[in-house]
Amino acid sequence: MPLFAYVGRDGKGGQVKGQQEAATMDAVASTLMGRGITPVAINPASDVKEQVPLEVRFQRLMGSSGVSVEELIILCRQMYTITKAGIPLVRGVRGLAESIKHYVLQKTLFEIADRLEAGMELSVSMRYHTDVFSSLFISMVRVGENSGRLDSVFLQMAEYLERELDTARRIKSALRYPSFVLIALAVAMVVINIFVIPAFANMFSRFDAELPLPTKILIGVSDTFVNYWPHMLIVVAVSVGLWWRYMKTDNGQRFWGETKIRLPIIGDIINRASLARYARSFSLMSSSGVPLPTALALCAESIDNRFLMEKILGMKSGVERGESLIRTHTASKMFTPLVLQMVSVGEESGQVDELLKEVAEFYEREVDYDVSKLSDRIEPIILVIMAVFVMILALGIFLPMWEMYNIQK
Repeated sequence: MPLFAYVGRDGKGGQVKGQQEAATMDAVASTLMGRGITPVAINPASDVKEQVPLEVRFQRLMGSSGVSVEELIILCRQMYTITKAGIPLVRGVRGLAESIKHYVLQKTLFEIADRLEAGMELSVSMRYHTDVFSSLFISMVRVGENSGRLDSVFLQMAEYLERELDTARRIKSALRYPSFVLIALAVAMVVINIFVIPAFANMFSRFDAELPLPTKILIGVSDTFVNYWPHMLIVVAVSVGLWWRYMKTDNGQRFWGETKIRLPIIGDIINRASLARYARSFSLMSSSGVPLPTALALCAESIDNRFLMEKILGMKSGVERGESLIRTHTASKMFTPLVLQMVSVGEESGQVDELLKEVAEFYEREVDYDVSKLSDRIEPIILVIMAVFVMILALGIFLPMWEMYNIQK
């Protein structure tokens, strides 16, 4: 159906804008009048030039919806309150849209409200906005609609997103200090190679003396920085471009996904955080009555790791062939024996959702502990790197100065 943009006045005289799918303009006008809105202007949406804020244009250019996890959590909490209180969805969603200041989310909710008025279900309306709502989110809403438990689904999604956000914040907080130190060290290396070492090299060249090996290495690296920096910039830019392009391919995403979980120190934390997300998602879907193959497919999409995603999809294929959960989980080689035992018990007792919830909590406790100790494990490595850098710099600069001092004596 065609999409029309309208401008109208509500019962209090306030301006109301939005979009509506309908067969004709008259149908749009009738719908608006039925909602107590007096239409002022109705035009095909293609004829209306949308005034999009600059930050939204930038977000679209970067391929981002611009809707943060925090905003989705607040939305889930608000939708839980609306559905729990028995407020009609159309009125509730439209009321939320009018109170939200975020441009993209407000526009999304207005369009969802328009589709709800046209007779669509909430989950179907959300499928038009996959840049805002994930497949897991939409499927859970669909389950809530079919089971009459839409309020509990929104509450579960809010708690799920809050846990995901908390884990991500903990990891970022633990990596912030080491990241700043390494960046400062890299800047210091560039400054020293461009400005400091050339000054010492000019001084050493006045003396006809054999320079120590560390000094020769420092001067050679400095000459490379000073004389070939345009070439180095080009090489770095081309390398970054090729890497970015490779990361867009399936092989690149698979390679990076496997590399991330094999990194020293943080790789194991990333792996367990991903498995906790899988177990939490699977428990949520299973307790809501989603079929196992569908639940596994949605859990695979919820994990931001191509390597692990393909393993979960392999488990889905095994379940579709009639294999048991414990057999597919064992074949994936993703889980510890303790977790496999819990999955086996859950499958035998018919309480897979409860046992997977325990698995998720087990992984989350381990991740929380490791993240709290992450800084303590990284700081010694940072100190060693800085000590090696200072030692090389000191030997390269002070060794020839000591030799010249001995010669003069």
